[in-house]
Amino acid sequence: MDTLKIYAAPAGRVLLALIFLISGLQKLGDPAGNAAYIASGGLPGFLVWPTIAVELIGAIALIVGYQTRLAALALAGFTLLAGVLYHLIPAGAAEGMAAQMQMIMFLKNLSITGGLLFVIAMGAGPVSMEGRMARA
Repeated sequence: MDTLKIYAAPAGRVLLALIFLISGLQKLGDPAGNAAYIASGGLPGFLVWPTIAVELIGAIALIVGYQTRLAALALAGFTLLAGVLYHLIPAGAAEGMAAQMQMIMFLKNLSITGGLLFVIAMGAGPVSMEGRMARA
């Protein structure tokens, strides 16, 4: 069981981080388009830059296991807020497949937030920068 914990923690951190890493890198490729999308949710478009920073820095921190609980907390808050602002649509505002897709996207955000809450509760694990510093 200890071997499972040793390898499951970094695998879980990497899998959680991938969506943020890829999303942050894609936003860097089209910051103007992403600023417009952010504005469509009622927020100022300039928030694209803090968004990119949270996604990239948070993802890297999760992957290497440094300041893991803080990174997971920031990403969990970001993910929950993004889900509410961009995927939770009022009843009757959309129908059919569009409404179904948005609900799936919202539930995906809730699931990611749940995974990040596990990281907050359990920490980075032994295979991480935090684990290495604790052994030193």
